Amino acid sequence: MAEAATAQSGARPAAAAAPVIVVFVCENSARTGRMPTSGKRFRPETPNFGWPFPVQEVVVPCAGRLQPEHLLKAFEGGADAVAVVCCEEGNCHHHEGNKRCRRRIEVVSSLLAEIGLGKDRLMLFHLPGSAVQDMALGAGAAAPASVDATLGQKVAAVRDRFVAGVAALAPTPLRTTGLSEDVPYQLEDKDDGDE
Repeated sequence: MAEAATAQSGARPAAAAAPVIVVFVCENSARTGRMPTSGKRFRPETPNFGWPFPVQEVVVPCAGRLQPEHLLKAFEGGADAVAVVCCEEGNCHHHEGNKRCRRRIEVVSSLLAEIGLGKDRLMLFHLPGSAVQDMALGAGAAAPASVDATLGQKVAAVRDRFVAGVAALAPTPLRTTGLSEDVPYQLEDKDDGDE
């Protein structure tokens, strides 16, 4: 009876398999400022979210570089939910990367709703960026005395909101039933330009 109520509400049964989760994380969000340099490539620093289930984290140089096909490919691969963690608006290294990301998330969310997967499977979160700090250090300002004292709380809040969102989702039908092998159109064996 409890399983039937859970299935009707769309929530995941407690005994169900762990969800398949993909999280794209901007390498410039939630890190301390550092002196810009053209000769050294820094290793990406991403926050430790402390996920309660396995998560495939994909570090990206800027969330604004994510294309709709990257997000859709994750769902095609069986992801129950996909999250993107990017910098706050006004503090992006690529000026408008986080705005481009938000617009692309909106487009893909509407596609997910249209095809019946549900727009709630794709979530966008913001953490403090580092562009302003990096630019200040490059201009000769003193290094910040310490990391933002509330950063840990902000990271935990993102984790908790995402975990709550995932808990409300049913498993993706793409993983349980697979993609259809039927191709809705025929592919030509030869190109008309070959003649």
